[in-house]
Amino acid sequence: MKTDDHDAPLSVFHPKVQLTSALLAGVLLLAAFIWKLAAPAAETTPGVHAWHPAVILQYISLALGLFYGIEAAIKATKVNWVDIDLLMVVAAVLAAWIGAPAEGALLLFLFVLAGALEELAMARTKRAVAALHKLMPTSSQVLDNGQWVSRVPELLKIGDRVRILPGEQVPTDTRLALGTTSIDQSTITGESQPRDVQPGDELFAGTLNVGNPIEAIVTRPSSESSLQKVLKLVTEAQAQRQPIQQTIDRLSQPFAIAVFAISLSVFLIWYLARGEAPKDAAYTAIALLIVMSPCALVISTPTATLASISRAARGGVLFKGGHAIERLARLRAIAFDKTGTLTVGRPTLREVKPIAWSDQTKLLAIAAALEATSTHPIAQAIVKGAADANVQPALVADLRAVTGRGVSGSVEGIEARLGSMAHVGDLVPTCLRAHLAEVLASVQHQGKIAVVCVYDQQAAVFILADAARPGADCLVQRLHAQGVAPVVMLTGDNALTAANIATQLALDEFHAELLPQDKVAHVAGMKEALAAEAQAKSHKPGAVGVIGDGVNDAPALAMADVAIGIGSIGSDAALENADIVLLSDDLSAVPWAVGLARRTRRTININLSFALTAMALMAVAVIVGSLLGRPMPLWLGVIGHEGGTLLVVAHSLLLLAYPAVPICTCERDEQHTTPMTIDGNQTPRMQPA
Repeated sequence: MKTDDHDAPLSVFHPKVQLTSALLAGVLLLAAFIWKLAAPAAETTPGVHAWHPAVILQYISLALGLFYGIEAAIKATKVNWVDIDLLMVVAAVLAAWIGAPAEGALLLFLFVLAGALEELAMARTKRAVAALHKLMPTSSQVLDNGQWVSRVPELLKIGDRVRILPGEQVPTDTRLALGTTSIDQSTITGESQPRDVQPGDELFAGTLNVGNPIEAIVTRPSSESSLQKVLKLVTEAQAQRQPIQQTIDRLSQPFAIAVFAISLSVFLIWYLARGEAPKDAAYTAIALLIVMSPCALVISTPTATLASISRAARGGVLFKGGHAIERLARLRAIAFDKTGTLTVGRPTLREVKPIAWSDQTKLLAIAAALEATSTHPIAQAIVKGAADANVQPALVADLRAVTGRGVSGSVEGIEARLGSMAHVGDLVPTCLRAHLAEVLASVQHQGKIAVVCVYDQQAAVFILADAARPGADCLVQRLHAQGVAPVVMLTGDNALTAANIATQLALDEFHAELLPQDKVAHVAGMKEALAAEAQAKSHKPGAVGVIGDGVNDAPALAMADVAIGIGSIGSDAALENADIVLLSDDLSAVPWAVGLARRTRRTININLSFALTAMALMAVAVIVGSLLGRPMPLWLGVIGHEGGTLLVVAHSLLLLAYPAVPICTCERDEQHTTPMTIDGNQTPRMQPA
């Protein structure tokens, strides 16, 4: 038997089989219509109508529809004893009972067709989950007793050494131990460019090695990998309901009962009070039963929500259900942490500033040699800066470190030092000390980091600063364009450093040297300000968002209306504590996610308005037409009802085509765009990693 996913055969109730059966029912109905046109005389021949082949085809089509309609009604009534599915089945049976089997068959044909298409549409919106499943690696090469052997990732243990060749997936979360390469994370994080990795960097399950052969150490078993956590989050998010959907779910059964009651009342009034024939009264009641069934209303929210969650997941953003989407759509003010959120959280070398006649290239080579074995972030920044400038480290001997001050060594028999002024001061020529002190004061006033390298009567200041994350340059501009203001930075860092970042990114305001409780107070103040503004303008207050790493900012995230975690796919705290998680380091995803959430809310509102309006207009048309002696044809009510449902589903699926995260093209300030000058030659300035 044919299978859908090679795991199990297609059941008779599978959406694809259901779709095929619905189409068959439609073909039978169309054949009956054509047959009746071709043999109209049979309609007027006494005793022939009941056995006319066209009528037989109509009843076969009706029976095929009832097979699926009754199954859906039985499943629905296990939860609610009166449901929309039951309304449709009852309406179709009653239509056939009053001598309109074609209309009943048409109703069930469109009902089953719509149901199959809705389920297939739902399945399409869940492709993000299916894609994550497909990302799960199926094999790995692990070092066992000195030999590389093949092993399924599920059997890998923490500490195992694995080899990952070009074109292979990372089998589980690991840390790079040997080699350098580029890792393609686009399928998980949405990042357009591969990430360059070096020994010590984290590699995540399911990502692709697109560079060189590497070896890595397993840090998490396959069952606890970041990919598994993301998969679990997306699955849970798709099971959650929007607040409006929860309301619709609660009202669906009372509404279905009300539709039954209204239709029965119309039948009795038309039959007893207006004196219409039972068949005519039933015709009007059945038409009302069909057009008032809220299929389009019920499906309006879940299709849009699931489509939005899936589209966001493909863009590297995790919405933890409909609540998160609804709150993000209301975002009107936002606060960011600095270190690790607006910035990458580690310094980069920005400039080598010579003091008087110093040889910058020589001093950079010496500094790189002195820091080559250190794991301190400043040391790593200097070593990377030298590598980016194509400067080879010098040969250094007698290397020694002084805790809290710096490092020293011997180069060509001459002492070299790197560190604070207190560490290098006695090697600085007297004539340069005043100028050096001025440079250090200027750098520190800008909120940047400065270390001094001294060698052979020469001195240079190495200027470092924490780099802004990718996408940060466009962040304020894009958020303002969406009506989100103020954009605030809340940080525990010193005021000078905070001011430098705030100016660089054009933030609306910043608050520095804050304790966790201070951040909470500021967020509470932002919420109060929005509430006061909303009260003055008599509208619903907007939401306040906080973006942080999920650990240090936990109190502020808890205070916010919508908490957004940023860092990486491997950040457990962000994945667990935030309402929304950005899996990539690119802040461009923040305004993109806001735009998607608002598009989702607009889609839901349009769906609901359309469904309610169409239902009300058709119900009025049925009543007025009957009162005027021009009853609405059942087939027209059927097409209007089921056609509206399909239109709502199609409109929701447009969210899957929401544009990709835009690349930030905003110009950086001068410190980012000006090349670093070393010994008269311009070299590219170090960019954020």
